[in-house]
Amino acid sequence: MRAFVTGGTGFVGAHLVRALVARGDEVTCLVRTPTKAQALGWRGVRIVRGDLDDARALREGAAGAEVVYHVAGRISARTAEEFMAANRDGTANLLEAAADAPPRRFVLVSSLAAAGPTTRGHPVDERRPPAPVSDYGRSKLAAEVLVRAMRFPWTIVRPPIVYGEWDHGVLTAFKLVRVGVVPRFGDGSQELSVIYAGDLAEALIAAGSTPATANRIYFAAHPVATSSTDLIQAIGRALGKTPRLLHIPGPVARAILWTIGSAARLTGRSTILSADKAEDFLAAAWTCRADALERDTGWRARVDLETGLRRTAEWYRTEGWL
Repeated sequence: MRAFVTGGTGFVGAHLVRALVARGDEVTCLVRTPTKAQALGWRGVRIVRGDLDDARALREGAAGAEVVYHVAGRISARTAEEFMAANRDGTANLLEAAADAPPRRFVLVSSLAAAGPTTRGHPVDERRPPAPVSDYGRSKLAAEVLVRAMRFPWTIVRPPIVYGEWDHGVLTAFKLVRVGVVPRFGDGSQELSVIYAGDLAEALIAAGSTPATANRIYFAAHPVATSSTDLIQAIGRALGKTPRLLHIPGPVARAILWTIGSAARLTGRSTILSADKAEDFLAAAWTCRADALERDTGWRARVDLETGLRRTAEWYRTEGWL
């Protein structure tokens, strides 16, 4: 299979490229910084230098691809407009390039954020109308709308929290656990769906190669949910630490997020800690069901949280990230 991957040097993309190469697929990656690709040790991967605003590079990468995996996206931004420029408009540019020689399948890596939060004990599935609560979630939903309007076959996958090797996001939690005190917004009871990045890579491949998944939206997650407290405690076990959780009440959390976000904007930086993300951090649950993807493809998440976090901790230590 000939595959074109955007965001291949990122966290999820690195796992996807490795899984595609292991299958024997011919992989082409859109890469802004070739040295990052070299650092990943890729062998036999064709590199196209460029980004989602580079029409020439997008056409070159998509030409001849049987499956396009759109993984690239922005998870932090200073404004809603920046999120839309990257996640919506970048997707539009790639769709336009792919339309020159339509692939058998276009796979968009969206997010549970596009669907929105839920309540404890009630994971969302594909039947619930989307209700994003952040600029990031709204930008991912906008990208989904564009993909669904295309005439060639597409599949959208919405993962929840993703963790594993190469992840800088969960790395912050690991570092805090090592220190011994972990601040958490809310009371620690927030329910969370999670997925190990290696499992997500296999889910994306299954979604992109199964006829039954054409023109469908799916969630991909491990069937066992956790809580924000249990997640931190599990990271502690992976590191051999017993962290103390510092729970920050909702009103205080909102004030902190507003302050951090405002300071970041004044200095021209982007951060995931902003007032816009308050509803994300304080929602009762971010959980979803992967039943439909399991039914249509036979895929199932195999790596449980404890195993996945141990692998991640070992990798962080080996690579000197901790």
